Amino acid sequence: MGKVDYDARLHAVYDAGRRMSRDSQRTWTDAFARHLPDTRPLAWLDLGSGTGRMTPVLADAFGGPVHGVEPSDRMRERATAEASHPAVTYAAGSAEQIPLPDATVDAALLFYVWHHVVDRERAARELHRVVRPGGRLFVQANFADRMPDTWWFRVVPEWKAIDQKQFRTESEVTRDFTAAGWHLVASDEVTWLRAPSLADDYARLKLRSVSMFELMTDEQADEGFARIESALSTLERGPQHETSAQLVFARR
Repeated sequence: MGKVDYDARLHAVYDAGRRMSRDSQRTWTDAFARHLPDTRPLAWLDLGSGTGRMTPVLADAFGGPVHGVEPSDRMRERATAEASHPAVTYAAGSAEQIPLPDATVDAALLFYVWHHVVDRERAARELHRVVRPGGRLFVQANFADRMPDTWWFRVVPEWKAIDQKQFRTESEVTRDFTAAGWHLVASDEVTWLRAPSLADDYARLKLRSVSMFELMTDEQADEGFARIESALSTLERGPQHETSAQLVFARR
């Protein structure tokens, strides 16, 4: 998973900038559970597990074991130190080289990871290899033709244009997986609580923990934040929700 170097800066701000409330975590695990059997426990792969934002959550919700695989050494170090769980292990690896035997897990999660993958064809095959027949693959992603309607994109559309360049269209991402033998079973929308208030959302945005900031100049970032400061009084101050895309694939 290339393009953005999480070892350079993002590992230090990721937890504070991208944390999720328990309600938000429950929203996501409920969205996964709708496509899974009632049987527990279920083994998971959290591919691109980062600092462990979702990994222990999967273990709590589905029993585990959960295998967190992350290429960034510094992100993985933080996960091991701060997101440990008896049913969770973290290992070095990548989407193109997953350190698990064949047919190891019942489900795999790519939580806003796919746009970082370099060799998508190889990665889709690797996922097909490690998920058991009948298992599920959950792909949360932004798409070039289906970007989230966040307040900062409305205020600074230039940021949206920069971010959008990271992503492929929904149909392109779908083909990445179907070409490797996956079967698309659902294209969902999941609305979740990103922050309890505008003030909290903005404070976290200023940490620049979103990868789009690695793709812009300091001048572009500073100009955007200046524009946001001028617009804050006109924005809704209450809870901030985001509606995200979820593609669900089956391993035949």
